[in-house]
Amino acid sequence: MSIGFKIHSRTRTVDAATVERFKAIAVANISDSMGRMTHGGPRLRPMHAGGVLCGVAMTVKARPGDNLMVHAALNRVKPGDVIVVDAGSDLTNAIVGELMLSHAQQVGCAGMIINGAVRDSGWIKANSFPVYAAGVTHRGPYKSGPGEVNCTIAIDGMVIEPGDLIVGDDDGFVCVPYDLTETVFAAADKKQQGEAKTMAAIKAGTVDRSWVERELEKAGCEGI
Repeated sequence: MSIGFKIHSRTRTVDAATVERFKAIAVANISDSMGRMTHGGPRLRPMHAGGVLCGVAMTVKARPGDNLMVHAALNRVKPGDVIVVDAGSDLTNAIVGELMLSHAQQVGCAGMIINGAVRDSGWIKANSFPVYAAGVTHRGPYKSGPGEVNCTIAIDGMVIEPGDLIVGDDDGFVCVPYDLTETVFAAADKKQQGEAKTMAAIKAGTVDRSWVERELEKAGCEGI
């Protein structure tokens, strides 16, 4: 047995209907509905031209600076999958670039998240294919492994299992665990509808901000 060098089978995936419903929900509302305890790290930023990332996690654990197992994932990716790569947050070598990303887009991959560096940033910025990464470097990767595909990974404390839901927008990305998608959607959708009502009140000049004064008084603030 080769420890740390294996392609696993994915045993469950979030269904397409769930993915579609989450596309309309802001990442901030999902995050708030998960107790503000889950995030993908402030360093991993959207590099693409803009647009929502939403799909099923296909996880990769890569040796820093090496993309062999990302290539292995690309050979196995299904339409709607998001390839999520933990490359140790190392920025020494780029894990993907224009060629790999173009291939991913061509085969129906929903986007890529790289806990590491990318290159060909001009191409990424000019295209809508979702790419999140920690940084940019021109220096290319090695291709010798080891690594794993469809294994449990963690990015800045956020655990991601293969088959979980991944949602991203301009604020970053979040993982919704497979077993919690219904609960989280209900809470996030309710929050988003509440915010829409607040925005309407703001535009109408009727928003009620008395809660601020109540909180100040409750906290014992002087001078109110």
